[in-house]
Amino acid sequence: MDQWADVDQYFQKNLLLQNSIFDSVLMANRETGLPQIDVSPLQGKQLAMLTRIHGARKILEVGTLGAYSSIWMAQALPKGGQLVTLEIDPKHAEVARKNVHLAGLSDVIDVRLGPALETLATLQGPFDLFFIDADKKSNPEYFLWALKLSRVGSLIIVDNVVRGGAVADASSTDPNILGTRRLIEMVGREKRVEATAIQ
Repeated sequence: MDQWADVDQYFQKNLLLQNSIFDSVLMANRETGLPQIDVSPLQGKQLAMLTRIHGARKILEVGTLGAYSSIWMAQALPKGGQLVTLEIDPKHAEVARKNVHLAGLSDVIDVRLGPALETLATLQGPFDLFFIDADKKSNPEYFLWALKLSRVGSLIIVDNVVRGGAVADASSTDPNILGTRRLIEMVGREKRVEATAIQ
């Protein structure tokens, strides 16, 4: 882990400019006691770059936390772009809305409170890009909803699928591992998508 952190710091120092908005968002998340499970700054920038490269105008995020990843993606949207993000926890949603306001993106990011599987049923697609980063046991269901709300060419990104290597453990009884394995196997069988995974 020390080497991993050193490498990450080296890349951050050389490839990311200081950005007070993102620093403020992470500080607000820490000060309000949110779990420290945001995407890393490098991953945030990757999401922003994928948003631009893909030409996304409409994004759906499942799992908001404090809106750190939401803000990265929303800043990369063209004028008129929209990001809908789903959050089950009222405290997380409140912090997220404050962070979105701080970033000046209240007219771009729509934070919706409630269980994602209920909220997903109320949405109108298609979305150009999906970022799924919520409870892992429900990943297969989130993926199926992403397919329903997608178009040909939509990009679906699912975070945290390696699970520290535990995804390869066929004997696991952990609901997060089981959900992740069901997702990977479902994606592998799905003829409508092309997929890869990155450790």
